[in-house]
Amino acid sequence: MIRLRRLIQPRKAAFWLMLALNGLSTALVWIVQNRNLSPIASVIVAVFAIGNAVLGLRFAWHLLNAPAENEGPTPGPR
Repeated sequence: MIRLRRLIQPRKAAFWLMLALNGLSTALVWIVQNRNLSPIASVIVAVFAIGNAVLGLRFAWHLLNAPAENEGPTPGPR
């Protein structure tokens, strides 16, 4: 539960990039499913959607592993 608090860090750019990329990938998937595109265009849009989702997950992983602003540094081994 404490780790999930690290995901919401509005003062970090990675948080906003994660939201934007995941929102864009959702919009791209909606376009592929609801518009009548040629097969090549569908593949191109789907590849962009998957790429955006992967980048968004990478930013989320970075936020989860970085200490939050209200937390101190994680203690290292002694």
